[in-house]
Amino acid sequence: MNATPHPVDERLPTGQLAALGLQHVLVMYAGAIAVPLIVGRALKLSPQEVAYLISADLFCCGLVTLIQSLGVTQWFGIRLPVMMGVTFASVAPMVAMANANPGAAGAQLIFGAIIGAGVISILIAPLVSRMLRFFPPVVTGTIIAVIGISLMRIGINWIFGNPFGPTAPSIVAPEHKQWLDAATAAASAPGATLPLPPKDLALLGKMPNPKYADLGGIGIASLVLVSILLIARYAKGFVANISVLLGIVIGGVVATATGLMTFDKVAKADWFGLVMPFNFGMPVFDPVLILTMTLVMIVVMIESTGMFLALGEMTDRTVDRAALTRGLRTDGLGTLIGGIFNTFPYTSFSQNVGLVAVTGVKSRFVCVAGGLILIALGLLPKMAALVESLPTVVLGGAGLVMFGMVAATGIRILGGVDFKANRFNGLIVAISIGIGMIPLIAPNFKQWMPHNLHPLIESGILLSSICAVLLNLFFNGASHDDSAAIAAAKNAEAH
Repeated sequence: MNATPHPVDERLPTGQLAALGLQHVLVMYAGAIAVPLIVGRALKLSPQEVAYLISADLFCCGLVTLIQSLGVTQWFGIRLPVMMGVTFASVAPMVAMANANPGAAGAQLIFGAIIGAGVISILIAPLVSRMLRFFPPVVTGTIIAVIGISLMRIGINWIFGNPFGPTAPSIVAPEHKQWLDAATAAASAPGATLPLPPKDLALLGKMPNPKYADLGGIGIASLVLVSILLIARYAKGFVANISVLLGIVIGGVVATATGLMTFDKVAKADWFGLVMPFNFGMPVFDPVLILTMTLVMIVVMIESTGMFLALGEMTDRTVDRAALTRGLRTDGLGTLIGGIFNTFPYTSFSQNVGLVAVTGVKSRFVCVAGGLILIALGLLPKMAALVESLPTVVLGGAGLVMFGMVAATGIRILGGVDFKANRFNGLIVAISIGIGMIPLIAPNFKQWMPHNLHPLIESGILLSSICAVLLNLFFNGASHDDSAAIAAAKNAEAH
């Protein structure tokens, strides 16, 4: 007589697997596509290149999900119902790299940093669980709150556009350029007495964006936001779980009806396309950028530790240190694969962990089915082109929710911190958030500092992380009781 398999290892009928796997994909889809859209546009890539990033991201989401859920050798895969996606924690440093080095050159630097961080993460995975004592709730809550606050600027600029000033592209006023060209030509003419303009003279006009804060765009973003709120409030079960995705769909329909969204790029895109490694050229390995991304991965792996332990409790399967190491090592392997295939760092998606609790379905083969669906979507360029065609105002309404929920998660974790008996915790949070805001409020603060340091200090998330860890060590020391850190990590959602 065959023993009944553990619920985690139960193989459901194919129809159920397909339906439940699609549910997992829909729950994570909005979060999965957000990062390639943000980074691709920060790199100033063409619409076709941004669509390619989306395809690569979906393909790698599926591939890494299969590795994590099925397991590959004794080294990789926690073999639990886990969906893998790009972490928002990596967005701010990647956007900083993209702003400093737009185009293919910036992509090569970003992917080089991701590959380097992936290799290091694989090597340090056995050590990360022992680092929990350095990340109590006062530290993790602060870091996640700063991540959400930092990302909010992106969502807001999606709604309003880029004004003139520090958040806008540098635009030269046409009449100023015409005047300078005429003056240069006159000074260069034979017999001219006018002095030549100084060498390397450049104009930096500050022309206001006439479409900034367009009322039509604000209206569509508001409609998306209101739709998400109404669906979340009045819908039940699965429909409520995909409120963000449905809000984006509603916004897309309205944008199409008003002529703001067209499908020309979708029509031109191929039905099938392979995701190829190193599509933007060979990666460039900058040590400082690799260190930056490695610090992000350490924070991500600390959060993953809590996710895996929580999932073990939900599914009644003990997650021992060996299993935990396999899961964290797969975070690193997924990040390495992401860098090779032109995409980004990967971690377990917490909204899908929550879906396991909501549905009660514990089979890891449901996530295997979801991984296969994601791979299929990644091989359909028309799907990526459709996502890329969404106007930013549509994404902005959803971005307020997605990024705001990250900040709310940090606040919720901080809600469990003892500020009354331990007055030092208030100082840790206050100073760390303040330090994390410097790159947002004063982006040019680094202009007199060594250029090699810029990638490390351009991210408020990393500055806040380093500050919170050091201040906690100074005031509270490093407790050997990991339970509080694990409980805080379990509360990390939407991130």
